[in-house]
Amino acid sequence: MSAVYGPQDWQRRFEEGPKGSQLVTPGGLGGDGRGPFARDRARVLHSAALRRLADKTQVVGPHDGDTPRTRLTHSLEVAQIARGIGQGLGLDADLCEMAGLTHDIGHPPYGHNGEKALDQISDCGFEGNAQTLRILTRLEPKVLVGKGLEAESFGLNLTRAALDAACKYPRTRTAADGQVNRKYGCYDEDAEILSWIRQGHSDERPSMEAQAMDFSDDIAYSVHDVEDGIVSGRINLSVLWDFVELAELADKGARAFGGVTPEQLIAAADGLRELQVVGRAADFDATLTGFVNVKAMTSELVGRYVGAVVEATRQANSGQIGRIQGNLVVPEQVLAEVTLLKTIAVLYVMDNPIHLQRQDHQRDRIAIAYEYLMGGAPGALDPMFRLWWEQANTDLERERVVVDQIASMTESRLERLVGQAAGLVGYIT
Repeated sequence: MSAVYGPQDWQRRFEEGPKGSQLVTPGGLGGDGRGPFARDRARVLHSAALRRLADKTQVVGPHDGDTPRTRLTHSLEVAQIARGIGQGLGLDADLCEMAGLTHDIGHPPYGHNGEKALDQISDCGFEGNAQTLRILTRLEPKVLVGKGLEAESFGLNLTRAALDAACKYPRTRTAADGQVNRKYGCYDEDAEILSWIRQGHSDERPSMEAQAMDFSDDIAYSVHDVEDGIVSGRINLSVLWDFVELAELADKGARAFGGVTPEQLIAAADGLRELQVVGRAADFDATLTGFVNVKAMTSELVGRYVGAVVEATRQANSGQIGRIQGNLVVPEQVLAEVTLLKTIAVLYVMDNPIHLQRQDHQRDRIAIAYEYLMGGAPGALDPMFRLWWEQANTDLERERVVVDQIASMTESRLERLVGQAAGLVGYIT
């Protein structure tokens, strides 16, 4: 079983000519032999937006601990898992890996906390997934057509299939009935782009590559972030043997993530306790053996979940699997185990009073930056964003430009801006 891709999948919004600086011998073939999806992957990999994820919060801050997991390291892990699922299903591996690299590229400073803050303070609204599409199709500079106020940016100018693979929620902010969707992958003003991307689809189901990316995110979130928590001392897997605390975690996890019941999460703990690698990781003691045991658990759990998803999906989809064909199947046991591990990874951090206090401070920083840039625009904006400010016709469009700039910042850059706004020298958090 192998997916088939064609001209519609390879099409870019702006047709590009060949590169003009190639060193080609007379009669040679030229080029480097890469296909369109390999080029898409490379464009994302070399983008500034991806690099900025190194200074954006995953669960804890990028400067917490000696081996922090940032949005960048998390994205690299998601990309590798997505590539594995894609290969197992006969999808294009470069396309699936690229989707993993892009899946959090729209996150603002402070991760989900920053996302909520920007959404609350702006009339134009903010959603990390919609911001991802905006970055890929507009904000990340690679292809610009025209000059001056007539210039139009096509962002990275990725193929249709690549943009489709990056779109986890292929719908606009406002639904057809006027209701605002809680999760969406496209701002209303970018609806025309989404319509172009979704040519060939007959419903709102994400592409198969996007489905693979989405569950790869869950796997990485659960397994790798638990590993990080164990090593940093925030998490102890002995909770799997503490039935009172486990029952409380199961209730919280079912409410926080949905899709499973507390009883299923408790049953998932039963399954995890039976795995020798989990038992050895629960005894982590920071010795060489302890680190090896934790890494072995991470490796085996990723393989456990990828293998089960690939097998279940192949059995459930007897026909061709491809961009607009098929559904990813996650077995019930896998979903429950992954959800339980996500609960352990997140709630031990999120319920910490110091973490909650830090989140309040982060939202204040976002608000200060917003007021500073709105009040000082266009002069306070970075030069790249001034063009979009000058092209804007309404207050809402100008507000979107300010939100775009804030979302593009690293956490260090935002802290410097807040210090500038407050008139402080050597601003310290």
